[in-house]
Amino acid sequence: MAEEDYGSFVDWNQMGELAKSSGPTKVDCKDLKEFKLMARQGHWAKNHKLRAQVFQQLIKAIPCRTVTPDAEVYRDIMGNTASKKPSAAIPLPEFVDGSPVPRYCLKAEAVVSAHRIISCLAGQFPDISHCPALPAMTSLLLHFSTDEAQCFEHISRILACNEPGKRLLDQTYLAYESSCMTFGDLANKYCPSAHKLIVATAQDVLEVYSDWQRWVLGDLPFSHVARVLDVYLVEGYKVLYRVSLALLKFYRKHKAQGGQAGQQQQQDSAGVRGDIQAFVKGIGATVTCDKLLEKAFSIRLFSRKEITLLQLTNEKSLQQKGITVKQKRRNVQLALNPETFSSEIVSAKEMRDIWSWIPERFALCQPQLLFTTSNHGCSLNRFYSHCEGYEPTLLLIRTTDGDVCGAFLSTDWEERKRGGNKLSFFGTGECFVFRLKPEIERYEWVVIRHPELASSIKAQGPEDGASSDGHASDGNSLPQPGKPPGDLSPFLSARHFNLNSRNTSMFMAGNFDSIIVGGGDGNALYIDSELNHGRTGSCTTFDNPPLCAESFQVALLEVWGFQDTMAS
Repeated sequence: MAEEDYGSFVDWNQMGELAKSSGPTKVDCKDLKEFKLMARQGHWAKNHKLRAQVFQQLIKAIPCRTVTPDAEVYRDIMGNTASKKPSAAIPLPEFVDGSPVPRYCLKAEAVVSAHRIISCLAGQFPDISHCPALPAMTSLLLHFSTDEAQCFEHISRILACNEPGKRLLDQTYLAYESSCMTFGDLANKYCPSAHKLIVATAQDVLEVYSDWQRWVLGDLPFSHVARVLDVYLVEGYKVLYRVSLALLKFYRKHKAQGGQAGQQQQQDSAGVRGDIQAFVKGIGATVTCDKLLEKAFSIRLFSRKEITLLQLTNEKSLQQKGITVKQKRRNVQLALNPETFSSEIVSAKEMRDIWSWIPERFALCQPQLLFTTSNHGCSLNRFYSHCEGYEPTLLLIRTTDGDVCGAFLSTDWEERKRGGNKLSFFGTGECFVFRLKPEIERYEWVVIRHPELASSIKAQGPEDGASSDGHASDGNSLPQPGKPPGDLSPFLSARHFNLNSRNTSMFMAGNFDSIIVGGGDGNALYIDSELNHGRTGSCTTFDNPPLCAESFQVALLEVWGFQDTMAS
């Protein structure tokens, strides 16, 4: 067979159409943009030998540490493969976290080879503490290697990549766990329908999303994951996010077609995880490789730089909680124990729904009641005194008509003092408003739903002020307070965008006689100084309809903070 040099580990009887080589026999392209397009279109996907040669060139081009183990190191350490023990006697290292070696149309003895390679990698890369994707990556690259030593060298280069800002495989628990949080953030923003389905059916959303890498590197059929690898080796880690988001979208469509999307009975998270895994493993019956990649690259994400910044923010959040090594998972349900949670406005289930919307780095926090008009009275001064020093906060309002609405507010109310007596807006794009009754709906920053409003990542000028009656003012404005990027979720921070209208970044404001959420052609929420009367209307910042009756009386108002459950 023509591919014999690069197919000695492959069980060709299982390869189906991929066993028949066709298409181009060489790639002659030096333009990166054109090369990316060729990878996405599967230029070398039908020729096993050509694909192997392209992979070899791509991996050789990865910038690596000065001392990176190569094929000769493997041969020196492992010697003659025929004399070595079978895979059952070579357990995988703990850092793969129980992930098995996927068969991927390989011969049975190739799984032995994968175990040997991973064992040798563990000795050569002692700094790896958590890398569940390694077995799948090793199995994949065995397909396109002439022997174990070459596969070892290819994986070594991927692990030793030292290009600034570039990552290929997570190698620590901190990096892996923050990637799961980042995926949750991205799913929340870019796959809202699918995310809503997971929230409605799984008891622990974070536990479901902890499988996001495995969906691609482990569960996808070989034909599909090989096409992902084509693009991944050219474009990097962000491809994994895109493909996993596409899988989540297809899963939601699958449930809808089966008439199950509306059956939102919560079940054990393991059941949802198993259901998604079964769907991904069988995706070849309904979704082609090309259709999967087309869906993945149709999702309008921000740049790799922005995703990297978000990942770093989540890593910092985990570090501050002391989570740097694998430990028993804390799920969000523990923080919302119905036996201990008590609100006069929302039930524990409704609070869990709200909790599913907040940025992932606060998911290990539990709600802490800071202020309630039933205990602290209807005084704006007392509202401020109880809420200052807390960031973020959750505002809940029940009207005398029985409607319930509110807002997630990213920034400490103390920031209002920077504007003196003038009502000036502050906050970040993580703010959102919502209503729970009569029906549940969330309204995020308009830039999230319409990225075209942000033309580039560029320092934003001063944000607009607001008049004391709650309407936008074009007068002097208060500059956005300077904070280190790590303190915010960077891709949602207004000052990272060049916005075509300052009305799109009017998040929250307050002074001695009112508090306001949302601005630009109206306010999402306006509450007077006695916390008694309120108004709601459409606003540019959140592009929301009125959250309840446009003029309403406040029956009860609560403010909740986020208490770190990991703190001593």
